[in-house]
Amino acid sequence: MKAIISGGGTGGHIFPAIAIANAIKARWTDAEILFVGAEGRMEMEKVPAAGYEIKALPIAGLQRRLTLKNLAVPFKMIRSQIKVRKIIGGFNPDIVVGVGGYASAPTLKTAAKMGYSTLLQEQNSYPGLTNKMLASKAKKICVAYDGLERFFPQEKIVFTGNPVRADIEEITATHQEGCNHFGINPDQPVILSVGGSLGARSINEMILANLDYFKQHETQIIWQTGRWMYEQCAAAVKEAGLEDKVKVLQFVSRMDLAYAAADVVFSRAGAIAISELCLVGKPIILIPSPNVSEDHQTKNAMALVNKGAAIMVKDSECKEKGFGILDDLLSNPDKQSSMSHAIKKLGMPKAAEKIVDEIEKLIH
Repeated sequence: MKAIISGGGTGGHIFPAIAIANAIKARWTDAEILFVGAEGRMEMEKVPAAGYEIKALPIAGLQRRLTLKNLAVPFKMIRSQIKVRKIIGGFNPDIVVGVGGYASAPTLKTAAKMGYSTLLQEQNSYPGLTNKMLASKAKKICVAYDGLERFFPQEKIVFTGNPVRADIEEITATHQEGCNHFGINPDQPVILSVGGSLGARSINEMILANLDYFKQHETQIIWQTGRWMYEQCAAAVKEAGLEDKVKVLQFVSRMDLAYAAADVVFSRAGAIAISELCLVGKPIILIPSPNVSEDHQTKNAMALVNKGAAIMVKDSECKEKGFGILDDLLSNPDKQSSMSHAIKKLGMPKAAEKIVDEIEKLIH
């Protein structure tokens, strides 16, 4: 069994890709798996750390603003297609899986042209341009939301849910163990703030503007800042003398323990974050990123809000309103309980195994 898995750019694409790879390995212990990613992107670090080989393409996306970098994009696409043709031909896979992100476009397009079976994994309630473009040639499209026949051929769609990291699918750690790991008091409420794997400026700025809240309340926070604002946030917390209550981390590597410790979660509304949160079952305040195509994070968030499973705050309003909403939620245990109950109903376990079921059907 030989598989190529392509895509990346953010944790929202990389973690499902690794979950699919692990599920392939669980089914075929001698499987050979090769990842194809984009030069300089997060997958070039995370995939080898997970124990898999990855090849890089010189692909880049169009910048939204006018910049000379955009002139190079068509040339990078052509170079990527030439390079990926050699990679695919040399590896000769049974299946090529695309999870979204820059690298998946040239990889799956070229694989389909070469006559290889391709499978798409679409994480969002509103598909990105890449997957819409690749859908006509894909043999199967694995989705996590209803209503995607508006974008994809209905006969190709399989409802699997989104694959999440195995340690989050079945969290075994207790609240006490989570708190011990982060050095916080298990008897006080714990907030977890995750702005996605790359961080989120507006969520970080919201917390920076409200550090006094942690002086005035018996409340603590595990705060994943991302790379860009980590030093600024850590310095502000040190200056405020809040290092015992505000735990600042560039990246949370043990998300299972962070979720175990948390009572309430602040999060972006990326599809994979939501899929994890549905399995974890904690009350969540979603702050959708405005910097995504077709505002798909707001659509993801509203799918939960409409079922009483989350609260949503607009990105532009979170600095002013976020902590007021948090305070209301912390003082209302019944609401926390009803939100937990509602979100757990939306969890879709074993998604990676279901995707591998579809792969197995395609290669036999």
